[in-house]
Amino acid sequence: MSLKLLAIDLGKRSFHIDGIDSDGVVISHKTNRSKLIETIDELAPETIAMEACASAHYWGRRFLAMGHRVLLINPRFVKPFVKGSKNDAADAEGIYEAALRPTMRFVPVKSTEQQDLQSLHRARDRIVCVRTALINHMRGLLAEYGVILPQGAWRFLTQARDAVAGAELSDLARGLFMDMLDELDSLDLRLDKLDRQLLAICRTNEACRRLSKLPGVGPVVATALVATVDDGRHFRSGRELAAWIDLVPRQYTTGGKPRLGGIGRRANYFLRRQMIHGARAVMYRLPKHDDRRSQWLKGLAARRGFNRTVVALANKTARTAWALLTRKEDYVAA
Repeated sequence: MSLKLLAIDLGKRSFHIDGIDSDGVVISHKTNRSKLIETIDELAPETIAMEACASAHYWGRRFLAMGHRVLLINPRFVKPFVKGSKNDAADAEGIYEAALRPTMRFVPVKSTEQQDLQSLHRARDRIVCVRTALINHMRGLLAEYGVILPQGAWRFLTQARDAVAGAELSDLARGLFMDMLDELDSLDLRLDKLDRQLLAICRTNEACRRLSKLPGVGPVVATALVATVDDGRHFRSGRELAAWIDLVPRQYTTGGKPRLGGIGRRANYFLRRQMIHGARAVMYRLPKHDDRRSQWLKGLAARRGFNRTVVALANKTARTAWALLTRKEDYVAA
């Protein structure tokens, strides 16, 4: 049996495979997790296509090690090829049809190191979200007792304990708030540990060190870029990378009349958020600088406003980062 392409609809324990052999016979059946590798060895396909979903990168690395070519497809691009009602067989057939398209865009398989770094970022992001929720929760509860604290994590952390100690609270309420402040301190310690890990990785990774020289790019943004895009070779240009992150306006063109809106919704939200935060930090320090970049930003902000300038700077940073990664050059300010 000879197979050029085999599509797999991934699951936790149940997998559906779909393909057509050299004799034109359609292969479509289920297999379980323990027999998937045995099935692949038996069919021996040249190429294996899967959706870029949960566990896809793990299986992609397994199949690459076995000598197969692996294609990962964004599930959004597979959906138009799914016929009829959604089920595992239809999904596998849709993956097969999508993988045959000559203009289809594929997701590169992430290495173990990339996934380790991305997992570190996801864990950090979760702690940041939990800490923000806890601070907002405490601010709301304290307001019911007449204790008003300013917005911002660092302002809250510097004032909260003194405010709770000096407020007219019952023993029950005071103990409750002190316990919540202890929980907040614990989250800060965990966040500080993860930040130190990211800083250590940034200092030892050559690509991260190169990126961290960019204005608005620190250890968090540099390691996030490396974890997500690796060396940038999967993008043809910096403009393509910026568009993938979604630092470009949505386009609606019909009849030759282009209409541009705000930045799109099909974004890599985590990376876009971090890059915009970095660009905003540069904008806040803009009055202290008068170089060529700063003059461009000041003029753009005067014409188009602060927020559009922040996005434009993040876009420019992404394009510069692609050039640094692909050419393996150091950043030199103009």
